[in-house]
Amino acid sequence: MTQTLRALIVNGANTNLYGVDPSGVYGSKTLADIEAGCRAVAKTVGLELEFRQSNYEGQLIDWIHAARQTEDGIIINAGSLTYTSIGLLDALSAFAKPVIEVHMTNIYKREPFRHHSFISKAATGIIAGLGPNGYEFAVMAMSRLLKGEKN
Repeated sequence: MTQTLRALIVNGANTNLYGVDPSGVYGSKTLADIEAGCRAVAKTVGLELEFRQSNYEGQLIDWIHAARQTEDGIIINAGSLTYTSIGLLDALSAFAKPVIEVHMTNIYKREPFRHHSFISKAATGIIAGLGPNGYEFAVMAMSRLLKGEKN
């Protein structure tokens, strides 16, 4: 019997507003749409997902701490907390399993303060600028990482 691989997708501050302004930088897909896409991909690659969102840094940290016992990997879009949270960096660093950081936009084409992510230091890899597809690519990449696939 093969073990089911599990990943937690954590969404941080303001990601719940995706799709609210379809003409804005984040487009028309809602977080629920993104979750549905991730679940569809996860099913094809044999990955079980937990998908969560909170605007509260402490809640995100608590979920990451709990994931140490239950999850094989974490995919995180910390939203605006990406640029401010040493607490998230410390929690992800303690996770000691694969972490993929996702950004809907290319953070290097935006305001200068977005060019530095505190959580990148704990990330195995980063996907930025691919919109909602970036989440789905992260699910595929996480599956490959967890299965030990090199290419």
